[in-house]
Amino acid sequence: MANPYDFSNYLKMMEQKGRELFGDKFRIHTEDYEIISKLVAYMIKNEEITREHNISLHKGIMLLGPIGCGKTSIMSILRLFHPVENRFILKSCRDVSFEFIQEGYSVILKYSKLSFNQYEPKIYCFDDLGSENSLKFFGNECNVMAEIILSRYEQFILKKMITHLTTNLNSSEIESVYGVRVRSRMREMFNLISFDKSSTDKRK
Repeated sequence: MANPYDFSNYLKMMEQKGRELFGDKFRIHTEDYEIISKLVAYMIKNEEITREHNISLHKGIMLLGPIGCGKTSIMSILRLFHPVENRFILKSCRDVSFEFIQEGYSVILKYSKLSFNQYEPKIYCFDDLGSENSLKFFGNECNVMAEIILSRYEQFILKKMITHLTTNLNSSEIESVYGVRVRSRMREMFNLISFDKSSTDKRK
């Protein structure tokens, strides 16, 4: 696969970082090169490649794929492409839901309207959307991630706040769990990049 930038060099960097984070057995599989190429181009803001694949640098990434295909690992590595002060924060959706149980509705503000470093919006990657459940706080049920996505959408429009997601849910499942309104906002907020449905479980 030909690229106008040195993808092989970035691939080596990613595999090196992957081994540092996840152990010596880590490797990037050849069937994932095309997806990785798109993600790298987005992270380094290569306008030529992103334009070629209809990827907007003004939106976040929604990385879709089956369980075990490597979504979390890849996003963990890609965040290291940025200086510490500009790295997106990888946050498990399950951990966010547990925070909600402890702290209540302030968690939604924490990850949306209050999600700023001074005047710069914080970039979060919410990992494994769909792994959390609708939870109750003092008897009131709340779809926590739906509320966070809707609130971050408002900041996306007002302050250009970028959000990333990983999930194994397809579009109809997202609509079923989070509602039509959330799915509609997500179309505006995210570039959809997806692994093939037949991607193998790399944890095996």
